[in-house]
Amino acid sequence: MEKDKTKKNILFTGLTSFFTDISSEMIYPILPFFLTSVLGATPAIVGIIEGIAESSAALTKTYFGKAADKLKHYKGMTIVGYFFSAFSKIILFFANAWAFVLTARFLDRIGKGIRTAPRDIIISESVPQEERGKAFGIQRALDFMGAFLGVLIAYLLLKFIITSQTSDVLFKNLFLISLVPAFLGVLFLFFIIVPASLVKLKEKQKEKSTVKISSRLKLFLVGTIIFALGNSSNQFLLLRSENIGFTFMTAILLYLIYNITSSVFSPIFGHLSDKIGKKKILVTGYLLYAVVYTSFGLFNIKWVYPLIWFFYGLYSALTEGAEKALVSDLSDKENRGFALGLFSTIVGIGVLPASLLAGYLYTYIGSHVPFILGGFLSLIATIVILFV
Repeated sequence: MEKDKTKKNILFTGLTSFFTDISSEMIYPILPFFLTSVLGATPAIVGIIEGIAESSAALTKTYFGKAADKLKHYKGMTIVGYFFSAFSKIILFFANAWAFVLTARFLDRIGKGIRTAPRDIIISESVPQEERGKAFGIQRALDFMGAFLGVLIAYLLLKFIITSQTSDVLFKNLFLISLVPAFLGVLFLFFIIVPASLVKLKEKQKEKSTVKISSRLKLFLVGTIIFALGNSSNQFLLLRSENIGFTFMTAILLYLIYNITSSVFSPIFGHLSDKIGKKKILVTGYLLYAVVYTSFGLFNIKWVYPLIWFFYGLYSALTEGAEKALVSDLSDKENRGFALGLFSTIVGIGVLPASLLAGYLYTYIGSHVPFILGGFLSLIATIVILFV
C-alpha cells in the first residue's frame, strides 16, 4: 500500500524537526539573556527582533505555500528551508551587536517560511485523512522532544562544561556546537518519498488555478488573527520568570518543563483530536492558554511558576498539531499549500504587533501587563472558533 510506504515520511520529517529543534532550542532560550547581558539590548529591542523575525517568516509562508501548490517541488522546498535555518546559526557565532542577532533570526525564519507549507502538505498526504491529527501530533512530539533535549544540552554545557569562560565566549561556543544537529537534521529529508497523490497532482496540468477558501476556514482564520495578537514571543515568558526572581539558569529549566510536557502530550492530544474532533481540542487549548497567560501576569510567587510552565506545555500539545490538521481538513487538496501557508502567515505576522506591544508594555508599563492582555484576547478568539 502506498500510504504504508509514505507513513515513514512522518518519521523522517519528525527526525528533521527533532534535530533542528535540538539546535534551535540550544540557542532560543538564552538569546534574550545574550542580547540583554552581553550585547546591551533592552526588552523593547528583544521585542523588535522577535517581531520582525517572526513576521518576516509569516509574510513568506503564504507566498511559498502558494508556490508549493504551483511548482509541486515539496521535497526540494522543504530541504532548502531547513538549510537556511541551519546556516543562520553561523551568523550568531559572529554576533557582536544586536543587528547580527536580528539578521540570524530573520534568515532562520525565512527558512521556516519556505519549508512549513510544503512539509505540512507532505505530512497531510502521507496518511489517510482520519489519521492526520495523529500524524501531526507525532511530528510535533518529536519537535518538542528535540526542543527538550536542546534546552537540556544547553543547560548542562553552560553549567558543567563551559561555565568558566567569559559570557561572550560562553554563548559563542554554544552557538558553534548547535551547528552539528542543525545540519544533521537536513540529511533526513533526503529519505522522504513524495506521496503518489502529490505526484499525480504535479502531473495534472491546469489552465487556470483558482484559490478557494471555505467559509469555515475563513472564520477559523479570523479567530487565529485575534489569538495571534496576544501571543507574543516566548522570550518574554523567560524574561518574566527572571523578573520575579529566577536566575538565568533556572529560567532555562522552566523552559525545559514546557518542552518535555509538550513532547509527551502532543501525540496523545493529536490522536484524541481524530477521535473527538479537532475543534474541541483547540477550544480547550485556547482556554488553557488564557488561564496560563493570565497566571504569568498575576502571580509573583516563584513556586507557582513550574506549574504554570507545565500547563503552558499542555496548551502547545493541545493546539499545534490540531490546528494544522484542521486547516488541512477545511481546505481543498489543490489549494492546501496556500491554506497552510496562509494560516502560518497569520500566526507569524501577529508576532510583530504582539511582540512590539509586549516589549513596550513590559518595559514602560509593567512586566505583568502583556500577559493579562494575551489571556483576554485568547478568550475572544475562543468564542470565534466555537462557531467554526
